[in-house]
Amino acid sequence: MWPRFLGRRILYITITLLALIFLLTNLLKFGGLRALHADNVLTVQRTRPLIWRTLQEHLLPEESQNRTNDRDIHCRNSVQGRDLLVDDRGFLCRREHLLLPSNCCDIEVPETQYYTCDTCNTTTHCCDIYEYCVSCCLHPSKRALLELVLRTITGRQAAVYAHVEDHFELCLVKCRTNSHSVAHENKYRDGMPKYCYGQTEAHESQREVSGGVAR
Repeated sequence: MWPRFLGRRILYITITLLALIFLLTNLLKFGGLRALHADNVLTVQRTRPLIWRTLQEHLLPEESQNRTNDRDIHCRNSVQGRDLLVDDRGFLCRREHLLLPSNCCDIEVPETQYYTCDTCNTTTHCCDIYEYCVSCCLHPSKRALLELVLRTITGRQAAVYAHVEDHFELCLVKCRTNSHSVAHENKYRDGMPKYCYGQTEAHESQREVSGGVAR
């Protein structure tokens, strides 16, 4: 009887130990992966300098009034806009005024705007319309603000901004709606101006709360 009783106890203890080992192994495995992933995100750094437009590439205000399309220029543009597009020179135009195959805005069309900040709030640096945000962001006067943004970005967003190559890509990414633009992750906190090229702060609903006090 005793050997049988001891045998059952040993079997139960063995099963329990194996279950604990399995549980601990999985906790350590997935916890370690999450920590590794977080560390990688937080330590991602730019491997080469971001390319800014030179002053020679910017049209002067008086030049923009008497402009012609250069057939040798090829542009990148914001692509997804249903009605509006902005190209990498800062020109904003209607989709039907996009030149092919250059993919540049037709700058001879009077409606085409250049470095426009219409719909944008100069205090919050946020705009009602995405394409206006990108066009405004490309203005040479915004470089100092963007450099400040890059210096202060931390956490998971650092990985995204570490891979943008130039001024245009930076503005495309910065103006896209991010978690800082919403309250409670499902409602825009600032009404219409939700596309921001400047610094943003997380809404109080997204900050860590300890003991009922946001920090």
